[in-house]
Amino acid sequence: MDDIIMLPGSGGSGPTHWQTLWQEKNEGISRFAPNSWDQVELDDWIRALDRAVEATARPPVLVAHSLSCLLVSYWAARTNHTVAGAFLVAVPDPQSAAYQAEDASLAGFTNPPIAPLPFPALILASDNDPFGSMEYANMRSQQWHAPLINVGSVGHINSASNLGAWPQGWALLTAFRAGIAHH
Repeated sequence: MDDIIMLPGSGGSGPTHWQTLWQEKNEGISRFAPNSWDQVELDDWIRALDRAVEATARPPVLVAHSLSCLLVSYWAARTNHTVAGAFLVAVPDPQSAAYQAEDASLAGFTNPPIAPLPFPALILASDNDPFGSMEYANMRSQQWHAPLINVGSVGHINSASNLGAWPQGWALLTAFRAGIAHH
């Protein structure tokens, strides 16, 4: 299996989150490790992502959830590292009421870059995500040149969505990885 790096959002992904379940079932999946999942600091998260990418044998696929989708856009604008692609799930809108109420430490992520991502990317969004509307996901899709897939009404696509190992997501990741292998 190619290298995959899991990028959970703030708080990390707990034991019932699909990211954790995927990582437990598959060798070749690592997780980036910022200093804190709860006291989020953009520069720390960028350094942690750099370290995780440097530790891979070949350009990895980034599998980002929530806040880490925004991290990927900031990281792409600052890094010299190469990745095979980014699978971006539940891109949050930093201007949404739910996001604003979440945590003051997220303030460093409020103005994500709008430049196209320099690698293949795919955005997955839910049409009832309290942290990011479908309109916001569509805007980011256009800005980042990343196709958008509506995965239905599954909230923030997290543990609270009761997706378990989220087979639909794994199938989409598998198809994405197959597509970028021929890119």
